[in-house]
Amino acid sequence: MSSYTVSDTKKITTKRIAEMKRTGEKIAMLTAYDYTMASLLDEAGVEMILVGDSASNVMQGNLTTVPITLDEMIVYGKTVAKAAKRAMVLIDMPFGTYQGDPYEAQRNAIRIMQETGADGVKMEGGAEIRDAIELILRAGIPVCGHLGLTPQSVYKFGSYALRASGDAEAKKLKEDALLLQELGCFILVTEKIPAALAREVTAMLDIPTIGIGAGSGTDGQVLVLQDMLGLNRGFKPKFLRLYDHLGDQIIDSVGNYINDVKNGEFPNEQEQY
Repeated sequence: MSSYTVSDTKKITTKRIAEMKRTGEKIAMLTAYDYTMASLLDEAGVEMILVGDSASNVMQGNLTTVPITLDEMIVYGKTVAKAAKRAMVLIDMPFGTYQGDPYEAQRNAIRIMQETGADGVKMEGGAEIRDAIELILRAGIPVCGHLGLTPQSVYKFGSYALRASGDAEAKKLKEDALLLQELGCFILVTEKIPAALAREVTAMLDIPTIGIGAGSGTDGQVLVLQDMLGLNRGFKPKFLRLYDHLGDQIIDSVGNYINDVKNGEFPNEQEQY
């Protein structure tokens, strides 16, 4: 069992997240894409579960997050929301569902909320998508912003390298962060930006920030579950801390099962009717 125990089992809400910023309590977020894993994360005590479009990579084997569809995200989101009794569940709006017609973006966000039972959506970008954010917020849907490295724009960036290391891009990121707060986003993810910039953005905002590859100065952290558990073997970016090596353990367990089957040792007398 984890040494971290949760005494307060009340559902995490936007109000609770805002209070954590005010009191200085760090926010723990992880991704999940299915009922079983989400149940374990919820029991362990994470405050937020992100049904990330990273499912495109870790669940579907795609090289980028671009191919995953709204229908697919809804399936993943529905299973996670069923499992989360305490954690707040956010769902990534996938590529192409909000960058164009703002009214279509609102319809897509409403569909996510109605069909999954999630608690909010996450969207990548700043001023470029302000109209979509405004309409989604107008529908009463909590929105998490996402700035810095925005994986849906990988083809524009040309790589997954560090973002906002130069003055111009850092200035725009700060302007976008303030805009997202002004529009009404309740939280902001900053991905793969300099730690000093992430700390500066966190200090100037009233809403919480969640970092990934953005240093320790943010109000919370998020990692992809399969990465931090060592299931995504071979993926070892600088910002990732491996909390386990489950990939190796699974291979060993399956190998032992194969040997037992081939040697006639499974099932034994006690494992049959």
